[in-house]
Formats: sequence, C-alpha cells, structure tokens
Amino acid sequence: MLAFFFGDQFSPLQILQQYWPIFPVAFLVSLLATPVCRRVALRLGVLDMPDDTVKTHSAPTAYLGGVGILAGFTAGILIGFFMLFTEHGPAGGALSGGWSIRYPDWLILAGIGFGAALACGVGLLDDLLDITPWQKLAGQAIAACALIAVGIKPNVAAAFAYLNIQIHPALELAIALPLVLFFILGATNSLNLLDGIDGLCTGVTAIVTASFMILALALATWHHSPVGDPVRLVLCLAMTGAALGFLPMNRHPARIFMGDAGSMLLGFVCGTLMLLFAEKIGAWTVAPLIIFGLPILDTAVALVRRLVNKRPLFQSDRGHLYDQLMDRGSSVPRTVAICYALAALYAIAGLIASAQRLRYALLTFILIAIISAYAVAKGRFLQLTTLDQDKRLSNPPSPRKKSSPTPPQHSQTPD
Repeated sequence: MLAFFFGDQFSPLQILQQYWPIFPVAFLVSLLATPVCRRVALRLGVLDMPDDTVKTHSAPTAYLGGVGILAGFTAGILIGFFMLFTEHGPAGGALSGGWSIRYPDWLILAGIGFGAALACGVGLLDDLLDITPWQKLAGQAIAACALIAVGIKPNVAAAFAYLNIQIHPALELAIALPLVLFFILGATNSLNLLDGIDGLCTGVTAIVTASFMILALALATWHHSPVGDPVRLVLCLAMTGAALGFLPMNRHPARIFMGDAGSMLLGFVCGTLMLLFAEKIGAWTVAPLIIFGLPILDTAVALVRRLVNKRPLFQSDRGHLYDQLMDRGSSVPRTVAICYALAALYAIAGLIASAQRLRYALLTFILIAIISAYAVAKGRFLQLTTLDQDKRLSNPPSPRKKSSPTPPQHSQTPD
C-alpha cells in the first residue's frame, strides 16, 4: 500500500513544493472574506429565520457565507491557473488517455472555475429569491455543461474495454454525458442536504477534499496523468483551504451560514473531482465514491425514509442522520463530531481501497454499502421518531396556511 502512495517517479515533497501556496492563499482569502460577507448580509437583511422544524438555530443568522468560500476557492484556482499556464504555455502539457488533445490543463481548470461560479450563483439566487427545486436542478445542469465544454467526462471506453467490449464513440458520448450530469447533480444536492447544522457540511467537505488530495498526490507521484494530476491537486488544495477558512465562523454557534450558494459550490467541486478521477479506470475511480460516503449515505437515508413513510421526496423534514441524532438527545457539537468521525472512516476506507486492484476495490465498495445499510436498519434510522410524529400532527401538510407578508425565509437545510 505504501508503495502505491509513494511513486518512484516523484516524491510527495517534490509535488507539494510546487503547489503548496494554493492552500494558504485560499484559506486566508476565505477567512478574511467571510466576515465581510456577514456584514453585507446583516446590512441587506439576508438572514435565515429560525422555526420549530428544520431551522433549529435560536436567532436570525446571516447568509452569503458561500460567497466567502467562492472568494477563497477562486483565489486558489487563479494561482493554479497561472502556475499551469506559465509552466506549459498556451499548448498545455502532454496529454494522456481519457481527454481530448484540444484541452490543456490550464483551460480545463478555467472551465471548472467557471462552472463552480455558476453553481454558486444558482445557489445564491435560491438564497435571495427562493427558486423552485426544478429551477435549481436546471441551473446545476447548466453548470455541468462547463465541464462537458472542456472535455471532462468519465472514460467510458476504458470501462468497457476492461470487460473486453468495444463501443462506438457516439455511444460512448451518449453514456458519458448523462454520467456527468448524474455526478454533478448528485454530489451538489447531497452536500446541499447535508448543510443542516453548524459546521457540518463545511467540515465534512474539508475531510473529503483533503482525502481526495492524498489520492491525487499519490497518483501524481506515479505521473499518472500529465494533465489530470495538476488539475486535481489545484482543486483539492483550493477547496480544502477555502472550506477551512470559512469554518471558524460557521462552527457552533454559527455566526454565518453558507446557504445554497456554498453547499452547491462545495458539491459541484466534489462531483467534478470524482469525474476527474475517472479519467482512467482503476481502483482510484472507485475510491472517491467511498470517500464521499457520508453525504451519499445521508441522502439515501433521507430519501428512503420519506418513501417508506409516504412523505414528499422534496419536502424538508428531520429525516437526515444529523437530525435524528439530535432528536435522540445528542447536542450539536457532539452530532457534528460523530459525523466528522464517520466521514473520516469512509475516507480511510476509500484510501485503502485505492491501493487494491479494481475488482477488489469494487468489492470493498459493495461491502461498505452493505455494512452502512445494516447500521441504518439496526439503528432504526428509517422509522419516524416520536418528535417527528408530534410535529406531523401539529403541522398537517394541507391545506397551506396563508400568512401576512414577511421577509423571505431560507432554510439551512434545503429541499
């Protein structure tokens, strides 16, 4: 396993020596921009109002934290962009299998940055105007098109070749494009749903992207891909730094929320990284799915729980893992600590799986999925709690009550 993580072509220090400035710059810009965003939100009245169901914070809290994260992430991306452009020039680096020769590394990075800004913008619109779920999905799909425009897609042909099957390029494209949408929409909405209590989504994302960075660093020491290696490293360093820079003001008791602008940005970047690890097919393609295990598990539990209990899929409730832990008496800091520990366990399992052969990595993924499902069933996380039932009786779903005009209210836990 150690032989996998430390390749014989480059040492980890050689790789980090070039890219390490991206992390502190992203961290510092996010750290400094977040309080500015808080002051702007308070002045403009962009606040999240508490209620007695999913919005459990005690007082109105500023939004716009996602803009602060975007500032840090953009600063890191710009440094990476100029590094790659200066090193490789307009033609870019030598390209390997998986992506077209038309796309140099700096251009791919620029496309990702543009898509991330679009995703954040869609979330910001929802924070300000409370757009519909379908409008959010459409906006996320448009952001995903930025990835497609610079050639980012899973290497479907290599996956079929692993099964000794050759497919036509048109069929490969027809399969790859929906996969891009699936990964981006899935990851974006998973982290959107995970953004429910102070510091949870931010910290979990930092754990996930830091683990992605370890995997990207390992691949870079083997010179896995002249184009993919630097792009993945820049994204991981920029996103980890930006998330950690935002965390001090978002930890309990939070002074600012990231809102949909932040959660959609984080989800878009995580989804993009999972696609980038699929440039070539191997255990490193499966490992990111395991590392991203906690957001996947939380989303699956929430959706299955709503189906089992015949509740609308897009209606916010207290069906998430963190909600249920709190309903069972766990405090916010303890709940966040438990989720951080779970995220770290999934990350460790994913990194271990990345050192295996592809078939064993797939078996590891299936085994972890079975264990997770058993733990959810054993813990009775799919059943309604007494608190759920009481709130269902006291807040019947219909008819919709009319209310006097009030400032728009935005939930930290999106639909």
